[in-house]
Amino acid sequence: MKMNCIIVDDEPLARKGLKEYVQEINFLHLVGECENANAAEVILKNQKVDLIFLDIEMPRLTGIDFLKSLQQKPIVIFTTAYPQYALQGYELEVLDYLVKPFPFDRFLKACTKAKEFYEIKNSAELNSQKNDTYFFVRSDNQYEKIFYEELLFAEAMENYVILQTINKRFIAYLTFKAVENHLPANSFIKVHKSFIIAASKIDKITGNQVKIGSYSIPISRVLKEEVMNRVVKDKLLKR
Repeated sequence: MKMNCIIVDDEPLARKGLKEYVQEINFLHLVGECENANAAEVILKNQKVDLIFLDIEMPRLTGIDFLKSLQQKPIVIFTTAYPQYALQGYELEVLDYLVKPFPFDRFLKACTKAKEFYEIKNSAELNSQKNDTYFFVRSDNQYEKIFYEELLFAEAMENYVILQTINKRFIAYLTFKAVENHLPANSFIKVHKSFIIAASKIDKITGNQVKIGSYSIPISRVLKEEVMNRVVKDKLLKR
């Protein structure tokens, strides 16, 4: 299985060198070259991207700021001439940090690491989809079983998370990020900084709101396009 990757670097020679490296690795498929973060954002909206080779010092929007802006982050390897950002890269969970100029064997090592991470992640998601139909949360001093197929949405509430199912509401002492990371990404979608919803349970989208039964859930402006692409785009009946 090949990994779709893009190169984001404002230097033409750097892009050329990275492209030549990528073409030497049989498990990589280059789907785009970008001279800035804005161009990369367009590709991410229209292509499945598994891995980004990302420069840091770029005009208008740095690689770090670009990475912080992404809701769904592919695997990222920083390729930069500046070693001083390594700590920030670690905090942003970047897989590897390559300081220019780097030899091919160092590049290959980083890509092999990305491939292993990608395969482990995909395997875990596949097993989760096949085997897991429910999870437990602690609510009101007891452990409650929640079936994925019955969960309508999760809502952040200060230090707690509300989990609304078809028949019951649970309030659990959890972080919203923990819930977001646990719910299967193919079935649930983040529509607002405080809401994750079951895509299959959506009855209607009107203005900046999603309707699930009697519940009205806001869609944030920055996530509206992604929500529409995920939920409506391929299923919209056209004339």
